[in-house]
Amino acid sequence: MADAVTRGGTQDRWLALEGLDNVRDVGGLPLGGGGTTRSGVLLRSASLHHLTAGDVAHLMDAYGLRLVLDLRTAREIDKDGPTPLVRAGVETVALSFIPEEGRALPETGDDTDPLLRHYLGYLADRPDSVVGAVRRLAAPDAGPALVHCAAGKDRTGVLVALVLDTVGVSREAVIADYALSAERVEAMFRRWTTAAGTEMPDDLTPHLPRAEVIATVLARLDDEHGGAAGWLLDNGLDPASIRRLRERLTG
Repeated sequence: MADAVTRGGTQDRWLALEGLDNVRDVGGLPLGGGGTTRSGVLLRSASLHHLTAGDVAHLMDAYGLRLVLDLRTAREIDKDGPTPLVRAGVETVALSFIPEEGRALPETGDDTDPLLRHYLGYLADRPDSVVGAVRRLAAPDAGPALVHCAAGKDRTGVLVALVLDTVGVSREAVIADYALSAERVEAMFRRWTTAAGTEMPDDLTPHLPRAEVIATVLARLDDEHGGAAGWLLDNGLDPASIRRLRERLTG
């Protein structure tokens, strides 16, 4: 890709876009059995509403983007209106990870980390959306795809972690990819507060992704389902989709 650079022999997976801070390619991650994930197949990002015309052109022409999965709620989508990629005609599928009315959070105990409760809640509340998102990413005609939520770190982080674990990315690399969004949280808040004419929060720590939380989610899936792939199969994903997903991201 035009905006991928090399730093110290490692590909920088961040995309340099004018209107989006937290956006990167999940290619180049090490697989447990050797090799790496393919670049140019899947992007993960924050909300797309500040994309410029140049950003849209780059994603569609240089990257070949064909599919967007929007993990936000209907209320969030209605509040912000159509994204520039929707207006440009890119297929966009809404798959909310949060119920519009109430939440059926798992029984985890009162002392459970609130962020962990939210992450486990996505899986307990909306397994249909989680499985549906993976099914779309694994479709034979999916093409280059982008998945996003509001900040691109929580709902997107959980989905991408499941995908990467399913295709065989090393656990350390899955967790590191999730935590990488912390590098862009300040830039995102500066963009949002500038656009809204509000002050920056005094402390951004509560908004940072924490590696131990996604590690705990993945460990629980290991214990209860034999890993993310097992959870997906137990919740209705067909084995053929698992095979296609692995072929798309690692073949």
